[in-house]
Amino acid sequence: MPDRNHSGSRRTAVEIKDFLTAVAESLGHDDCRAVVADAAVEVEKRVNELIFEHGAVIEKLSEIGLALTGEIRLEKLLEMIVDEARHLTGADAGTLYTVDESGRNLNFSILHNDSMNVRVGGTSGVEIALPPVPLYTDDGSRNMDHVSAYCALTGKTVNIADVYEAEGFDFTGPRKYDSATGYRSKSMLVMALKNHEKDIIGVLQLLNALDDDGSIVGFSKDIVNIVGSLASQAAIALTSVQLIQGLKDLLYSVIQSIAAAIDAKSPYTNGHIERVVELTSMIAEGINISAEGPFSGVNFSEEEIEELKLAAWMHDVGKISIPEHVVDKSTKLETIFDRGDMVDSRFNLIAEILNNERLEKIIEIMSDDGDNLKISAVEAEYARKLKDLEDDRKFVLSCNIPNEFMTDERIARINSIASRTYHRGGETFNWLTADEVENLCVRKGTLTDKERKVIESHATITREMLDRLPFPKRFSNVPKFAAAHHEKLDGTGYPEGLSAAELPLQARIMAVADIFEALTAKDRPYKKPMKISQAVEILKFMDRDRHIDHDIVELLIKSGIYMEYARKELDPVQFDDE
Repeated sequence: MPDRNHSGSRRTAVEIKDFLTAVAESLGHDDCRAVVADAAVEVEKRVNELIFEHGAVIEKLSEIGLALTGEIRLEKLLEMIVDEARHLTGADAGTLYTVDESGRNLNFSILHNDSMNVRVGGTSGVEIALPPVPLYTDDGSRNMDHVSAYCALTGKTVNIADVYEAEGFDFTGPRKYDSATGYRSKSMLVMALKNHEKDIIGVLQLLNALDDDGSIVGFSKDIVNIVGSLASQAAIALTSVQLIQGLKDLLYSVIQSIAAAIDAKSPYTNGHIERVVELTSMIAEGINISAEGPFSGVNFSEEEIEELKLAAWMHDVGKISIPEHVVDKSTKLETIFDRGDMVDSRFNLIAEILNNERLEKIIEIMSDDGDNLKISAVEAEYARKLKDLEDDRKFVLSCNIPNEFMTDERIARINSIASRTYHRGGETFNWLTADEVENLCVRKGTLTDKERKVIESHATITREMLDRLPFPKRFSNVPKFAAAHHEKLDGTGYPEGLSAAELPLQARIMAVADIFEALTAKDRPYKKPMKISQAVEILKFMDRDRHIDHDIVELLIKSGIYMEYARKELDPVQFDDE
């Protein structure tokens, strides 16, 4: 396979011509027949070599085409295009530009130069600091002075033997580069990359073709045709990758929009999903760099990390069907509004009823005998009842706020208060309704068993929703990971009660991230921002109870990931005093 501009096939053609000339000159000799016979053998040999070399070129182009179409990483693909073009032509340097989304600029994507030991862009991790090449000038006219812009605008190929002697283009840039670095830009081949719709999507620029001796030569016509074939294959592959990337970007945009909509349903959980994604990614990356311990043999691939992040983005998608007043229930009596105000008004009504009863009794006594002692007794009884009523009112409203654990004694008092009655409009009513009693007697938090089941149903709904989406094969586990973030290692989690053996590592990571975010969240209506140390202790308790993965908790704490996350997301008051 030729790897220089003066290919073996071209040398073979020259040699055949020279050989036949020598044959013609020797025909006058007596042994001319033998010479011609030998010549025929030699010609056949040379032609076979020529065919072999052309076949090798075709085979190499096929191999390159397969490699290009098989690459789905944009940075790697762009790098491959430049590498293969330089390999075919023996070019010392190569640059690949891509047309930006506006269609008005060429962005530097890859820049390679062997002599200067430069390799930036692509997978190098080094960004190209050069400004984009404008396709249009400030007055809106086409920029035909810059050779790469010219190719992008016209689709024509430019082959220049020496840029210092060329006319029609502005080569100030290359000359400045040469002056600053000592490099010598000479031969140049610039070619547009066209997609299936004939739109220009990029420009390939090769510089300084080298012969077998390392001397700079021009790019031959044969090589231009070969690079043209490569450019066509590269454009197809690049278009495919851009389409795939576009679909991926669309998928992420839709997912993030859904996540934002879920968070926006509640001012108290806004940002929860994004923070869980962040912490989940930090833990997964921590596992990848673990050189020892239980995760030393675990390494998530780029696709597995992406799959996990998608699952984290979608882990609460089922909450889109959960009523806001359940998700945001900050008091025990809250539904669409806080019914504590209704209870308060009812106690005021009962107070008015007691006052009316007092006045009726006083009027009756005064109408009867006007005994002041009886009136004083009525007043005393009313004062006692009013004080007891006020004590009960304050107690009931205190139970509405989920700050204090509801003991058996407190629950018994709520039931006692609820059993009392008052009369209004000829009807008898309890001081508290059965539903109010059920909510007030919630021992911890604000949710009743029924409401908790509604909340927990979001995991099942998440699985059902995500199972309907046509995730590609590499993301096929997203529904399973996302729906399992409330499962526990002891099998008491939900929605399926999976055991430790059934819980994948990705779901365990997300569970720890979700819990730590919830514990330390500074925007929950039902609790004050928790200290970091307290959140860590709760994680350890849950670890001992086999609710969450011990190794992940250890990694989170010992690696310092939890503090790195805290410094980004938490308030200063949540940090413990040193």
